Amino acid sequence: MSMTITEKILARASGRKSVSPGEIVEAKIDAAMIHDLTGPLAIHIFREIGAAKVWDPNKIVMVCDHQVPANSIDAAQNHMVLRKFASEQKIQNFYDIFEGICHQVVPEKGFALPGRLIVGADSHTTTYGALGCVSVGVGATDMAAVFATGKLWFRVPESIKIVLEKKLPRRVVAKDVILKIIGDLGAEGANYRSAEFTGPGMRNIPIDGRMAMCNMGVEMGTKNAIVPPDEVTEKYLAGGPSSVIAHCIATRMLN
Repeated sequence: MSMTITEKILARASGRKSVSPGEIVEAKIDAAMIHDLTGPLAIHIFREIGAAKVWDPNKIVMVCDHQVPANSIDAAQNHMVLRKFASEQKIQNFYDIFEGICHQVVPEKGFALPGRLIVGADSHTTTYGALGCVSVGVGATDMAAVFATGKLWFRVPESIKIVLEKKLPRRVVAKDVILKIIGDLGAEGANYRSAEFTGPGMRNIPIDGRMAMCNMGVEMGTKNAIVPPDEVTEKYLAGGPSSVIAHCIATRMLN
């Protein structure tokens, strides 16, 4: 049975040969991200359910970026909660204030790689699909469960294939494209769907443009948005911290 790229990734993560839209699967998470607005609640629930240790500190990414510098006592306390949790759990992938925005940090530090399944406690976690991974925003309760077990259940989404046939004309950028798509489909036009951006026109859209498109996929209700990895993806990842593994994964998915 043929599968979309999102279905292939969910099948791999759940240890199954194949999956179909509508099926419920329990999948292993490759990376989980929280930031200073959503992280404290996830940490609170993690402790409330009686969990003592995170499933894998190397797969957790924590970023202080939303209220930086702290503009209130509450914001400063949120930063302290993340710092303390990172220290307690020996989480090395902690990025403090002024180290970057979460949706830039995750790709630039090599956590978003083709074929991976990523969750983030932020609705725009869909951004990382630009690099060929399934990347989904989740709530604090789900994130606490991921921290404790490394797994999460998913309903396999139906897919929408969006094909760009031609190179964008001068002065038209990827942001214009996704705004047009959202305008056509509406704010709920892709509810719980996987939006796959493909076609000859995508070859001329760089990673930052692809990130903009996947980031805004959630504005039309998508579960995830994704661009199948290609030569543009490989070139972007080639000089990164995970260049070797990224090249191997991307090459395998292309063949």
